Amino acid sequence: MADFMRKVKAFGRKLVESGSIVEDLKKRAGEKQRRIVLCEGEDKRVVEAAQRCVEENVAKIVLLGKESEIKAANPEANLEGIEIINPATSPKLQEYADLLYELRKAKGMTPEQALEQAKDATFFGALMLKAGDVDGLVSGACHSTANTLRPGLQIIKTAPGVKAVSSFNLMIAPAGGNKYLDDGVIIFADCGLNPTYTAEGLADCALATARSAKEIAGIEPRVAMLSFSTMGSAKHDNVTLVQEATRIAKEKAPDLALDGELQFDAALVPEVAALKAPKSLVAGHANVCIFPDLQAGNIGYKIAERLGGFQAVGPICQGFAKPLNDLSRGCKASDIVLAVAITALQVREN
Repeated sequence: MADFMRKVKAFGRKLVESGSIVEDLKKRAGEKQRRIVLCEGEDKRVVEAAQRCVEENVAKIVLLGKESEIKAANPEANLEGIEIINPATSPKLQEYADLLYELRKAKGMTPEQALEQAKDATFFGALMLKAGDVDGLVSGACHSTANTLRPGLQIIKTAPGVKAVSSFNLMIAPAGGNKYLDDGVIIFADCGLNPTYTAEGLADCALATARSAKEIAGIEPRVAMLSFSTMGSAKHDNVTLVQEATRIAKEKAPDLALDGELQFDAALVPEVAALKAPKSLVAGHANVCIFPDLQAGNIGYKIAERLGGFQAVGPICQGFAKPLNDLSRGCKASDIVLAVAITALQVREN
């Protein structure tokens, strides 16, 4: 255990010394040069983000909308290097409509309905992603979460073996770091998508989040299954659910550093862990926290953000067959650039 923690601390120092975690994410995304579609060309923030993604070499960008209207609304923007596609006039519209019809005809969709639906920018972007014409999709700056996730669920669907899409937040410590986080980041899930979980669903969320921690944040995951109980200190159906989810997750990924149930202080604070969970290899050193439901997760990340000064990046979707992410309607252009970088890093190699 001591040798493992020395390696973790060394990695954390290396990450902090390398500069901004956000800049590191963008740099790693740029090395991949993924093709990401932004569905909301009518939004000035999205246009600015598209420009910055190209200028900062974060990703190749496809921007959906009418080119003439985008240029008229953003006369100062440099759109060189950005591919602009109008779904309603695209040569691929009929091809995508046919694809949508095949996917949805069992649900009663007609070819005519599919053609009309395919003209919607978010559906068009999801069809581009399904067809392999882009590597990832980002939307939601000026549309609801439902408008982004509905095409994802109907067209992209979940990855093999995944029963439900979940989300996570990348929580970045304020300047000066945090004494409990050697690498300056911690992952919270699920803070933005599923109100409740079954034990199996919570286990799947934990495993997906562990993968995200490694692939996106670049950290070696140590996963704490959170509860108001630590190792049986309380008895309740809610505790039993977390205990069962922990058992399932361990069975599915026996080599993963995952433990529970743990209270938050037992998960993060070595002194508390030594008292409450002395045999746990995760307690006192967790960097991935799985909340038992959306209420706890959403409250938890907002407390960390508002009182703790953490930067909350997300919620970031996980579990789709291909990367698709939703934005907050209050987002800034810089948030969109970061979402693009994360989406690019979520692309799995074939």
